[in-house]
Amino acid sequence: MKKSILSIAITAAVFSTAVSATAQVKVLDKTHEPAGNFLAYTEFELSGEPLAESLGLDLDVLDPNIADDPTPFDFAAGIESYEYSEEAMYALNYQSTMGPHLVNGPVNRARGGKMSDLGKRVIEMAAAVGFPSSEIPQNMYPISIPYVSGSPEFAQKPDVTTVNGDEVEITTAKGNSKTVQTVVPAYFRDYKSLAWNEASFDKSFSPAATGGILLKEVMWAQDFLGGMHVTTTDEEVEAESAKMDLDGKHSLGVSAADGFNGMMLTEISIDKLLIMQQQLGFDGKKLGVAFGPDYDPAKGPIWFAHKVAVTEGSDNGVNSIASLSVTDGSSTLRDTWSALWPVSEFFAFSDQRTANSAQNPAFLAVFDGAPFAASPAVNTDSNDKNDVVADDAFSLANNISNLLFKNIAALHYNKEKGTLVTEYKDGKQGNKVDTYDAAYSLVALSIYQRAKDALPVGYASADSGNVDLKTDAGKQALAMIKGQADFIINQLVDKDGLVFDGLTLGKANTHSKDKSLDAQFAAIRGLVAAYLATDDVKYKQAARSIYLAVDKNMFDKGINTWATVPGKATIHTPYTEAAISGGLREAILHLKNEEGENEPALELTALTDRYVSWFRTVINGGMQMAEWMGDSGENQVKGSQSTDTDEDGVPQIIAAGGKFGTAMTMANKASVE
Repeated sequence: MKKSILSIAITAAVFSTAVSATAQVKVLDKTHEPAGNFLAYTEFELSGEPLAESLGLDLDVLDPNIADDPTPFDFAAGIESYEYSEEAMYALNYQSTMGPHLVNGPVNRARGGKMSDLGKRVIEMAAAVGFPSSEIPQNMYPISIPYVSGSPEFAQKPDVTTVNGDEVEITTAKGNSKTVQTVVPAYFRDYKSLAWNEASFDKSFSPAATGGILLKEVMWAQDFLGGMHVTTTDEEVEAESAKMDLDGKHSLGVSAADGFNGMMLTEISIDKLLIMQQQLGFDGKKLGVAFGPDYDPAKGPIWFAHKVAVTEGSDNGVNSIASLSVTDGSSTLRDTWSALWPVSEFFAFSDQRTANSAQNPAFLAVFDGAPFAASPAVNTDSNDKNDVVADDAFSLANNISNLLFKNIAALHYNKEKGTLVTEYKDGKQGNKVDTYDAAYSLVALSIYQRAKDALPVGYASADSGNVDLKTDAGKQALAMIKGQADFIINQLVDKDGLVFDGLTLGKANTHSKDKSLDAQFAAIRGLVAAYLATDDVKYKQAARSIYLAVDKNMFDKGINTWATVPGKATIHTPYTEAAISGGLREAILHLKNEEGENEPALELTALTDRYVSWFRTVINGGMQMAEWMGDSGENQVKGSQSTDTDEDGVPQIIAAGGKFGTAMTMANKASVE
């Protein structure tokens, strides 16, 4: 069996440190906010299988029931980080009830609007991927667009009636090995008892919350639908043409089960994009303002308001949108980049432009009219000037990404200073620069540029491509990336090499006093994105310098991971974990020592050691509040009362606190010391 090229090199180092941490992780707030949660889980996905595989791991050797094999790094990245990110998405989208039901959304309304119409559609999508409809989990509650927050604690006791599962060999995180008989609780196949506590929901929409889960959906949809499979054997194969699913032998999706989730996620994504296009355009006075591909903010800006209250209705016996009203009409930079990144990913995923000869045939097969509508020819030709508003996937992504990009440029980019500011309110641009948002805007802008120019995105967003359209929009994005990256280097780095959390623009810029973990790792993440977009090595060197300053000034040996002030408690949020996961991954991939470089902290073994110690100490230590069954190594064992059978510190959902348990999501705030 092929093992990771790191196996021998890092095993001893990781084992010696990963078990020595004595950190206390105290959850202070369990609230689920999709905006931060799913930014973090997207970084977890990218820092999962794709990262482990890029370092030489044969993914086939991973077994969720055999902890730390072939190495602790491979397991933490390839199993835990990756699977936590997927399961949390299903908790919100299929189980929580924290949003209007898909049956009452615009896509199903166009079919007739009844539950039977949605039922037929789900069966149709299952057939497209060769997935037996009898295996679809019962009582799914697909939401089209999420509310901004709510408690992930269950509203009732989950159904724990069990049936026998498989006999499996397990090796736990503590090194205990045994053969066990698993049992499968009813809630694993029937989601009826997994609804969250509705009384806790803030029934409002925000672009960041919508963008957060949309990003998760489109990243997984690209993964799930990026190939095809032999219908009879479920064997994954590369798509040789967009018509291969019509040959009677092949079905869409890399497997039947993954393909089905890809179908559901794409359907849900299109619904929320339609709601954005039809109902959420805001001009400072009213909602539902129409906008098209010819949108020009100089003629009157239209944006997505920071917070829109929802008056909930009930149709088909489930939640619907009765009416909407703006409660905070500002445009924020966080909202804008949080939406621009996923909509740009969706643009690339659904891209049917004739000029993009490099598009994956598997994706073209998804959007060729069945199971999802094709785009009109005027939106896929080489002339951007004739684009029209339409309700297919690519037209939606094209229209909305255009609005978001033009707004980040017109409403948030201070051309004189060369930086993005946090707020546009009452017709005026603010003067606050937030390092985290500026840095993540570099990520979003780089994905937008790559999507417009037909370069790879998703897991391949650092790769070169066979096509580069060099569009005008792409050139504008690159210019903004250079300006913002230069501003971070020239204006936000302190004498100690760390970055300030932000500053206030003026005759003399006033820096914030804080230099948080969030800002450091976000800056690393953003500067590497700038380096990859521009190929300018100064951004890579700046990111290396910041990482070295972080390791020198912020690594706390007492807890074996970083702290804002070593020796004192650090507050972690999902935004913290997003930046650490993303920044550290970019360091592993792009900042590690190369020939002639010998920084000890940037040796690959040191970086992967840091990854494992952070993940085990902070994420498994408390930020990940609960664990689903199966793919991440947790099992319910017959005759056992244990609710942490893989002994990794993360309990099953029924034992994660609250009156009835808590869904497999990330804490909103925790203290680590």
